[in-house]
Amino acid sequence: MTAINFDALTQFLQSLVRVETLSSGEKPAIDLTAAEMQRLGFDRIAIDAQGNLTGVIEGGQPGPTLLFDAHCDTVGVAPGVPWQHNPFGGDIDGERMFGRGTSDMKGALAAMVHAAAAVDKIRLAGRVVISASVLEEVLEGVALSGVMAAVKPDLVVIGESTNLNLAHGGRGRAEIHLETIGRPSHSSSPQLGVNAVHLMLPAIQAIDALDLPTDPLLGPAIMALTDIISEPYPGHSVIPSRCRVTYDRRLLAGETAAGVLSQLRALPGLAGVNVTIPTGEYAAYTGVKLTSEKFFPAWKLPADHAFVQSALAGLRASGLSPELGAYRFCTNAAYSAGVANVPTIGFGPSAEGQAHVVDEYIELAQLRAVARGYQGIIEATLGQ
Repeated sequence: MTAINFDALTQFLQSLVRVETLSSGEKPAIDLTAAEMQRLGFDRIAIDAQGNLTGVIEGGQPGPTLLFDAHCDTVGVAPGVPWQHNPFGGDIDGERMFGRGTSDMKGALAAMVHAAAAVDKIRLAGRVVISASVLEEVLEGVALSGVMAAVKPDLVVIGESTNLNLAHGGRGRAEIHLETIGRPSHSSSPQLGVNAVHLMLPAIQAIDALDLPTDPLLGPAIMALTDIISEPYPGHSVIPSRCRVTYDRRLLAGETAAGVLSQLRALPGLAGVNVTIPTGEYAAYTGVKLTSEKFFPAWKLPADHAFVQSALAGLRASGLSPELGAYRFCTNAAYSAGVANVPTIGFGPSAEGQAHVVDEYIELAQLRAVARGYQGIIEATLGQ
């Protein structure tokens, strides 16, 4: 193992932060990362039809494929909300670098690339693949499925924020639509119509009273109302004939789309309410369209699993003191672990709450530590 050039790592992260890469606009970050992989001597570099980038480090001996994934799309910067630092400046103030994506999750991507390049590959049995994936912010795991079909990993590391702890599980996410259909009338004669919003109210009350499960690792399942829309809108002198409510359902391991829908449809207050999980469709920057039902499963890997234990050993050998835990939000592991059932862990810099915020930042000490940690995971898992 050679020493990581932390100055070069920091400069690379700055270059990534200085390009805006919303979902479907990730190409600038993909191009920068591909160039950095080439400069650092990756054995193979490829960009697939969806725009995901993969870089491969081949070990000296055959063995398993260890995939590290970091998405390179970010959420936007809300207009009118003041930042103290340029969101696309990569400014360093003291021991913090500021900018959109520093924590979520260009910092992890930069660290993965430099950590893999610094490993003594002659001493590895297997190969390391670094994935810069797209469209995670809108369809968790859907683009990663293409990466996994190509590289066929045996083990996966997700770089989402864990505050340098080790995640061996994560909650999933589903989007759920409720729809009621009424009958329009002039608002001066509401008794001649059927108000679709009024039809929806018993459903909302029933869901508010719903007893949801909990998990000792993942925490409670959640059903959060995120919007309510009536039609026509604006309702100029007309009783609304349609109402749709959207819920964000945070999932626990083992929950299925059919099970979640059945639970809701059985509630007394939802008689006559149409309950569905919608399909999302987004175009990648390459023009390829990704389509998926908006149900992204939760996952858990036992704490005594060999991969969890080897990762812990590698992190401790790198001078870190990780605790075991789980993601409370949804990540690309919804596919790698939740669908593909490939052993998956999470390890990344920063706290979960540092994502999507004004003046997002990463502690430079955590950037350096996470890079060392990725090296430790590689050495402990593939090292000879």
